[in-house]
Amino acid sequence: MTAILPPPEIIAALRRMGIADASITGAPLTGGVSSDIWRIETASGPICVKRALGKLRVAADWRAPVSRNRYEARWMQRAAAAAPGCVPQLLGQDEEAGALAMAFLPPERYLLWKSELRDGRADPAFAAAVGATLVRIHAATAADPTVATDFPTDAIFFDIRLEPYLAATARAHPDRAAVLEALIATTQANKRALVHGDVSPKNILIGLDGPVFLDAECAWWGDPAFDLAFCLNHLLLKCLWTPAATPAFLACFAAMTEAYLAGVTWEHRNAIEARVAHLLPGLLLARVDGKSPAEYITTDNQRAHVRSAARALLASPVDRLAAIAAAWREELAR
Repeated sequence: MTAILPPPEIIAALRRMGIADASITGAPLTGGVSSDIWRIETASGPICVKRALGKLRVAADWRAPVSRNRYEARWMQRAAAAAPGCVPQLLGQDEEAGALAMAFLPPERYLLWKSELRDGRADPAFAAAVGATLVRIHAATAADPTVATDFPTDAIFFDIRLEPYLAATARAHPDRAAVLEALIATTQANKRALVHGDVSPKNILIGLDGPVFLDAECAWWGDPAFDLAFCLNHLLLKCLWTPAATPAFLACFAAMTEAYLAGVTWEHRNAIEARVAHLLPGLLLARVDGKSPAEYITTDNQRAHVRSAARALLASPVDRLAAIAAAWREELAR
């Protein structure tokens, strides 16, 4: 890796955080559409720095305030307290640049879950660990509603999650607009715990002692059903990316569901399961017709499967996640 000079905004942020050496070099890291992400070399070893972008790197005109970086840092602190080791160590945060610094986790020791799933390596035990860790964070924060005051992010969450996923999809499917808009209203109304907002395999590392969560730019005091639905949605979509591993992906879906629901303490598990089951088809449809389509859903046949299953489930909602998995399995068999 050839070290180069980072952007001046990152250099200035590191100096304000007091963690920069006299000479700052590094290398850009790939994978982010919403932030500049850099590996920075320091005298004590590499660190990772993220700087939020005002305009996301997607085809649609998708903008979000850089202040979300502040709430990502706060989410990391809360998550680390609830489930130690589930996030990289936070080293500093700079309000002016919308940047944070964290420990660098070497990719040879911390595998990206998305890459493992792409290659068909789908381990239900790890999926269960993701669900169990996620519900620990939700339960710990639900037990302390004062956390809400640190996350006044309703507008940010709408701008970077509800609008580009559900509202944009409602515009693309006018005959399903009413149910999609109702899902937005339900999600906004159920403020119960601290939500990550982007629980995706691309943001989860297979750590030495369990899952490590990254990129909590959408952090929000809101409905924890969103996090579970968001991640389960990716497990369904992976069946189109790597069809041979479909049984393993659906086993991961079931394992994550059960591990998560077993840890729900703030409401009856059936209530949150029903909200997840109602929300999931909307998120599924959003990955082909919202502002952030899944990059590996590339053929008309793949998109047709997603639209067929999602539209049917939006028209006739089910309350149990096993029914979602069964409907998806039947759709793929056609």
